[in-house]
Formats: sequence, C-alpha cells, structure tokens
Amino acid sequence: MKSRHLFAVSLLALVVALAGCGPIKRMFAGKDNLQPPRELTEFTPTVQVQEVWKTGIGDGSGRSGIRLSPAYADGKLYVASVDGKLASLDATTGKTLWQVDTRTHGWMGLGHKRYPDALYAGGPTVAGDLLVVGTLDGHVYGVDASTGAQRWAAQLSDEVVSPPVIDEGVVYARTNDARIYALDAATGARKWVNDQGDVPLLSLRGNGPLLVAHGVVFYGSDDGKIVSLRSDTGSAQWQQAITKGEGRSDIDKLNDADDTLQLDGASLYATAYHGELASIDAPDGKINWSRPFSSYVGVGVAGQQLIGVDENSLVWAFDAGTGSDMWKQDALQYRWLTAPAIQGNYAVVGDLEGYVHWLSLSDGKLAARERLSKDAIRARPLVVDDMLYVEDVDGKVGAYRVAGSP
Repeated sequence: MKSRHLFAVSLLALVVALAGCGPIKRMFAGKDNLQPPRELTEFTPTVQVQEVWKTGIGDGSGRSGIRLSPAYADGKLYVASVDGKLASLDATTGKTLWQVDTRTHGWMGLGHKRYPDALYAGGPTVAGDLLVVGTLDGHVYGVDASTGAQRWAAQLSDEVVSPPVIDEGVVYARTNDARIYALDAATGARKWVNDQGDVPLLSLRGNGPLLVAHGVVFYGSDDGKIVSLRSDTGSAQWQQAITKGEGRSDIDKLNDADDTLQLDGASLYATAYHGELASIDAPDGKINWSRPFSSYVGVGVAGQQLIGVDENSLVWAFDAGTGSDMWKQDALQYRWLTAPAIQGNYAVVGDLEGYVHWLSLSDGKLAARERLSKDAIRARPLVVDDMLYVEDVDGKVGAYRVAGSP
C-alpha cells in the first residue's frame, strides 16, 4: 500500500466522526479550536423554491467520508449507496424505475447482509446505455442503464471514490493510490494506466473527479498540482503547481488540489487546500492568473463569475477574467458547505445539517432555504435544466425547482 493508506488508517476514527465537517486541519486543532457552525438567522426569501419530490437510496455514503452524487441522463436519475444499492429514478417524479441490491455473498460467503459485495463509492456516471460505478474495494462495474444488469467488472488497484468518466468509448477511473485507468467501455478491459507515484503522507479524504475533454484527461493531485494527460495513451502533457505546501507542521502543509475542476472555453479553473484559485490555459498549462484561496470543494462557473467556497465556508464571487473579488457572504461560516452549483440566477450549496441555500449571484445575499434532512450534504448539487437534485450522506435525495422556471 502507498502512503495514502497511512493517513486513512491513522485517522480513521476522525474521518468517521467528522466526515462531513470540514478540513483535516481542524481535526488536529484541538477541541477549543473547533469552530461551531454559524447559527442560521431568519431572512425574507426573495425567490420561492418548490420541493418537487423526495426519496431515499440505501444508506447513502454513510460514514465513508465520500461524496456520492446522483447522475442524470434522458429523464432518469441514477443513484448509488455504500451498502450496495444501485437505482434508477424518474427524474420528474422520483419514482423508482429499477433497483438492484448486490448484498448476496456476504462475509466469508455466509450471506450476512451487513457485508455487501459492492461498496459503491465512485459515481454513478452514465452515458448512453452504459452506467458505471466504482467501489471501495477497487472495482469499476459497467451496468446496463435500462435494467441495472451488470455487463462487466474491472478490478483496479485501490478504492474508487470519485466518479468515473465515460468519453468516446472509454471509461476513465481514478484510484486512491494515485493511479488513473482507461478502460474499454464495452468490455472493461484495461487500455492504459498512469501511475502518479507516491502520494503525500497526509491528504484530505477523497479524490476530485477527473475532467475529460478534447482528448485530454485533467485532474488535481494530492501534492497540489493540476495535471494534463493524453486520453489515448495516458502520457503526461503538462503539470502546474497551484500551492506551495508551506507551513510549520505536516497538517499546515496539506495542499491537495483534489477539488472539482471547471473548464470554460480554454480556461481551466482549479483550487487547492492551503493553495490558490487559478485560471489555467488548458492547452499548454500556463497560468492566466492566480490568487490566494484555500478550498477543498472547488468553484462553480456562472458566466463571467466564479463562485467559490473557502476552507471556512465563506462564499465568494470572483471575476472570471481577473480573479478579483466581487462579493463575499459569511452567513454560512463553518457550516462546511458543498461545492456551489449554479441554478439560474443563484448559487446553491448544501451544508452539514441538511439545509440547501440559494444565494443571489448579483450580490451574494441569501435568497431561499430548504431543508432536505438533518444529515450532512457533502456532494455538489446537480442542476439539470430547471431542476436541482441534492443527496445527503444518509441517502436521501430531493428535487427542487425555483418558482417561475419553465
């Protein structure tokens, strides 16, 4: 095992206890320095949000510390859980179209349902009639999207905790031991693997999703770099550091760039914990601009604005062309927000107590609030046309529409 697992083993109890609650630094800061979430205050909503439906899928991500999120295709929503459930829902009504449960073999083949065969953790992802999902035991499964029947299984080297990507007949998957795999989408056969080498002794739980576009695979590394690979061969094209990894302790030196990358035209936007927000020229890796900004969730792109959530859950808006400040909202401080989604004229984030918040893109003011549940929301909400889908760590899934949407 590589060094990443030293972190996973030594901090297991802390990861379990605080999986939805912010950066690792605060886990080591001592009880007196753990900041309580800011109390929510009443406000007058400026937009009406309608809850369209609400349902559930298994145990969700549970205490795994990962960010399970729904996937959408052709009017259907696909959801998975760490206790081995995979389902397709009608995206309009939330009605279950099919569900499969892989809890069959169990511990030592005895059939105990507490020990599932597939601990779903990465994904699901869907393209056409293919659904793919990764697991905590290092598998990627290819599934028929219309029935849930398994087509193929690929055994990889370690946990797959970020969503695989399907592009041009290839499935790209990232494992927790710093490898990137390309698999044939029809059979699951391995096409190539890129090994990043050793990863830092300490790193944040999870991996940012891969971004595949224009024949290139982009990702952020555990040592604060953005990397570009050729999608046909897996060979590196360029890498760009967006953090210096400075500090007095190993905790201060945590510098993951594992956030969700955003590509807008030729500009690639990336953030790093204890690092920077950077605009990078995607073809050659040169930095267009950068600014100090520590984040472990990434940004959302809204036209000429970037909406970011920093390590203390302050929400910021930046000019996409220059990186300069536009506004800052501190009403949700220490609520360990998700990465922001963009729904019309609003940025949307979930928090550690199951609330979903809508913020005006024009000034950052709170515009609406709904509560999905009492459990943490860790994954970026999913926006499809006029609908927003959100999932909490207990597997509850909700659909919301802003009033006045078509």
